[in-house]
Order: sequence, then structure tokens, then C-alpha cells
Amino acid sequence: MSNPFDLTDNGAYQRWRERKLAQAITAPDDLIVEIADPAALIAVERNELLARCRRSNMAIYATRADMDERTVQQLGAQLGLLRLDANWLAGEQGVSRIAVHPGDGVRQAYIPYTDRAIKWHTDGYYNPPERQIRGMILHCVRPAAQSGENRLLDHEIAYLMLRDADPEFIRALSAPDAMTIPERTDEQGVARAAQTGPVFSLDDGGNLHMRYTARTRSIAWKQDEATRAAVAQLERLLDSDLPHVFHTRLKPGMGLLCNNVLHDRAAFTDDPAQPRLLFRARYLDRLSAD
Repeated sequence: MSNPFDLTDNGAYQRWRERKLAQAITAPDDLIVEIADPAALIAVERNELLARCRRSNMAIYATRADMDERTVQQLGAQLGLLRLDANWLAGEQGVSRIAVHPGDGVRQAYIPYTDRAIKWHTDGYYNPPERQIRGMILHCVRPAAQSGENRLLDHEIAYLMLRDADPEFIRALSAPDAMTIPERTDEQGVARAAQTGPVFSLDDGGNLHMRYTARTRSIAWKQDEATRAAVAQLERLLDSDLPHVFHTRLKPGMGLLCNNVLHDRAAFTDDPAQPRLLFRARYLDRLSAD
């Protein structure tokens, strides 16, 4: 079978590229699907969410229903998201409560639990190969008083732009030793082993996966000219005013469903009486294809 992500099969790539650009969503409002009951989607709601994810690897839902961690899990299960990656800071349901924790020294050491900006990344870039994050739900309970918006970019579009610029960028970023996340230590010793792997890879179903962070600390890139050039081009791409980059600020009851697309977060200011709160569920599964 032809593989559009095979650098030696330009015909398959060009056919895929044409379809991708023709179908890709370019207006943020077109990502949004209204849903009544997140725990019991009707067929048209489910179909509309998955249709957007097939086109752009993401969708945004909006609901007036109250959602807790259990409801987030129920929503994901209806869309093929079953295997939660419950990190050690997640709650009993395996869903993380993303909020500023000024009195919690452990959480304050991790940038999602602060009010600081987060650079472009995909989630779980530090995970081992068998625990790569394929899908994600980010549900807004309360937004920040000011700012805290996200930028979103379909990782397939990032691949397309890089390959159009020079296929050698893709070759370099697909190398098995392209990017290394050094080990993390704590008072007990090694809390997380170093993880070396590619930026771009394919899962068992032939779907494109991206592992990336724009951080300059706690990351080591392969030290050769090809990798340096590819990383610099990707950074330029992410800093440019691409029409495929969505700017969004989730409102209460809205949530991002995605196949772990590229995203960032602006710094924000909280209202102490109603601090920002999001539920984050990360999965080893992609969203269902049907």
C-alpha cells in the first residue's frame, strides 16, 4: 500500500497533500460542535466531532451541562478514547485538574500548574514509546480572569509545511535519536529515565504522530547540521502567521478534543475568588476513525 509519509513515495504524498489542504478547517469557529449531554452523545453530535477530527485532528465541543472528571472520561469513551495515561499528579479518575497551586511546592515545579506561558509542544513528549499520548481532552471549567488563550496547529499541517520546504527536514526529525529528554531525578533517585526518540513517527495504523517541545531547557537535540536546520525551520514555522494556526480561549463548558496536536498557552492572570480550572485527560488512543 502507498504511504504518504514515505519520503520515497512522492506520488502518495502529493495525493494526500491535496486532500489534506482541501479538507482542512481554516476558521476556528468551524471547529465548534454544540453537544447536549457529554455523557450520552447523540449520533449527529458524535459524527460531527469525529468529522472535524478527521479533517484537522481536533474539534472543540461546547456544552451547558455540568462536567466533572467522570463525565470527561465518559465523553472520551464514546469517541474511542479508553486508555487513560494517568500521570502521578492526576486524580482518582486519571484526569488532571489543571489549576494554579500556590501552596503546593510539588505542582508548582511543573509549568501547567502555574500561570506562566507554555511554549509550543505536544503532550507527553517525555513518555516512553509504549506510552505515547495519542489523544487528549482539555475541558474548561473556569477560564482565567485575563488571557490564558491557546494556539493550536494540526501536526499533519506542520509536517506538510516542513516537507514542502525540504523533505530533508522530515528525514532529520524522523531519526530515532532526533530528540532526547534527559532523565528527571528526585530525592529517591531517577524518577523518569531519559527518553530518546523521533519527532515524527507512525503508529501501528499508519497515522502520523508528533513528539515535540519548544522548550530550550531539559531537552537535547541531536547535534548534527541536518537536525539543527530542521528544528530551526520548525521554530520559524511556529512563529509565523500561518492561516492554519487557531487562536482560541476556551469558555466554561468548552473543551478541546484532539489527536495530540501542537498547542501552547499564554500566561494568564487569575481571579483568586474564581481561579482558572481545566480538566485534562490524556490517552494512549487516537480518536475513533468512524
